[in-house]
Amino acid sequence: MIIATLLCWGAFLIVIYSIDPFAADSLSFALFYLSLFFAIIGTLSLIGFLIRYIFNKNQFINQQVIDSFRQAVLFAFLVAISLYLQSHKLITWWNLLILIILLAVIEAGFSYRKI
Repeated sequence: MIIATLLCWGAFLIVIYSIDPFAADSLSFALFYLSLFFAIIGTLSLIGFLIRYIFNKNQFINQQVIDSFRQAVLFAFLVAISLYLQSHKLITWWNLLILIILLAVIEAGFSYRKI
């Protein structure tokens, strides 16, 4: 997981340094958002797993990895969509609030299903 995360950050840095945002096409922006999305997922999954592993010893490790990965995906989605909306000057406080509530409902659905 660490190696994959480092590769994702490497891909993100390659996209940052090799693409001119003023001359870029939609594929370049898609690569930017996808590489950032996967890099954030990897980083937050690792951080979330380490926090769960340190503070929640009574849970199975595979469940800790699954939970941290799911929450990392949801948060990375929030960041990527927020940046996309900001790039098109469509971000408002109520857009973010709706997105956060939607993601919280999705997370609550997964938490409720687990019980």
